[in-house]
Amino acid sequence: MADTKREIERKYESDDSGLPDLTGVGAVAAVLDKGVVQLDATYYDTADERLAAASLTLRRRTGGSDAGWHLKFPVAPGVRDEIRAPLSDTVPEEIAGLVRSRVRDAELIPLVRLRSVRDVRHLVDADGALLAEASADAVTAERLGGAGGAAQWTEIEVELADGGDPALMDLVDKRLRKAGVHPSRSPSKLARALEQTSGRRSRGKGRPARPPVTAGDHVLAYLRAQRDVLVELDPAVRRDVPDSVHRMRVATRRARSTLRSFRSVLDRTVTDPIGVELKWLAGELGVDRDQEVLADRLTTALDTLPSALVHGPVLERLTSWAQARHGSAHSRLTGVLDSRRYLTLLDTLDALLADPPLRKAGGKRPQKVLDKAVRKDLTTLSALVGQALEVPPGEERDLAVHEARKKAKRTRYAAEAATEALRKPARSLTKDMKSLTTLLGDHQDSVMARRTLHELSAVAHAAGESAFTYGLLYGREEARAAAAEAELPGLWRKIGAGAVF
Repeated sequence: MADTKREIERKYESDDSGLPDLTGVGAVAAVLDKGVVQLDATYYDTADERLAAASLTLRRRTGGSDAGWHLKFPVAPGVRDEIRAPLSDTVPEEIAGLVRSRVRDAELIPLVRLRSVRDVRHLVDADGALLAEASADAVTAERLGGAGGAAQWTEIEVELADGGDPALMDLVDKRLRKAGVHPSRSPSKLARALEQTSGRRSRGKGRPARPPVTAGDHVLAYLRAQRDVLVELDPAVRRDVPDSVHRMRVATRRARSTLRSFRSVLDRTVTDPIGVELKWLAGELGVDRDQEVLADRLTTALDTLPSALVHGPVLERLTSWAQARHGSAHSRLTGVLDSRRYLTLLDTLDALLADPPLRKAGGKRPQKVLDKAVRKDLTTLSALVGQALEVPPGEERDLAVHEARKKAKRTRYAAEAATEALRKPARSLTKDMKSLTTLLGDHQDSVMARRTLHELSAVAHAAGESAFTYGLLYGREEARAAAAEAELPGLWRKIGAGAVF
């Protein structure tokens, strides 16, 4: 079973003089010699180095105290999350799944072998507690598969102990620089090995894209950003990282809305089928996300009730319901991310961005084209809000409000895509649509919460438990929905009064 470790470290160029004395740096009371270990790591990637291009590293390492498979994700400069799995001959499935959104059908092959002779020192405080580990590594790199040569270098690595104070790293850095030691030019051993054994610069993340010029450039830039979010969040969703499902779902909806709002820019005969697949993915992501939102909403509401109004094991039943639903939803979602349908969708988005089906308007200046598209969405939204306000309270109004909410989101995403071209008007509309979707979202959450409370109360009643608290929560949700409905006319008038579109 894989586990995760947050790794905070810094690397430095070194010569044969070894590690400078770090005694007295910050809380470092002593530097303990822990001996020399020999590490042997084989790094895996696709033949075109897709993982390296995303600053990911996947290795199989023997030697030292953490032999096994290690997959590292960048978090911030000098900070990475390391996913570890036990040693085996082939890439473990739990690791392979975490890179599938980038690897797709390509084969993971051994590209580089790194052998390190590591001279280890422990930096400890006055009580002997480990603060950080510093080492001097003599590294030998070998390009595998006959694709390149070999290289050797020496480097210093300082890694903060689990739970350590990051401020220590700055103090160590200051001492090392004073001793003439300089930060490494490469972010990792692998990046340096790829460069030195191939005779070319490592691909890294590539050069920034040129600024958008045409209407098509703006739309494609926004769509490309959403594609990138999908790919980058895939591993986090698999790992059940908080909020990752929500963020991935939003990116999916943004991509779909972009295809729908800007049909004057992109040929819908090509994009409509992609929109269908994006809608499917958003629905699959919603199974987990909607349950997560409901569970949090109901638990919070229950916490606000005086204990005298909580009759029966309401919290226990709610918790059991949430955990059961989340477990099954997450398992299903992982299967979706492994499915051929999902991977084909990612390939299709890549193909669309590589060879976009631009219409004539896509090559025009962006202001007029994007303005017209955003105005069209806003006009449709205005009609939907008007319909929702005219319908009497009840199920029909609930549906009308929900339709208005969906259109408000689409209008918001269209304004976001047009922001760089339309500037202040688009930013203002985005802000207004965020306020509107927040209000309408609270209304929809209330609708879903009441459905869930009705179901839970029926189960509780069948088990001989009191349904009083469920009814009380139901009534409060009705009041919240009514308050949102009452606030809608005023908010909409305010948006209309300040509208610049």
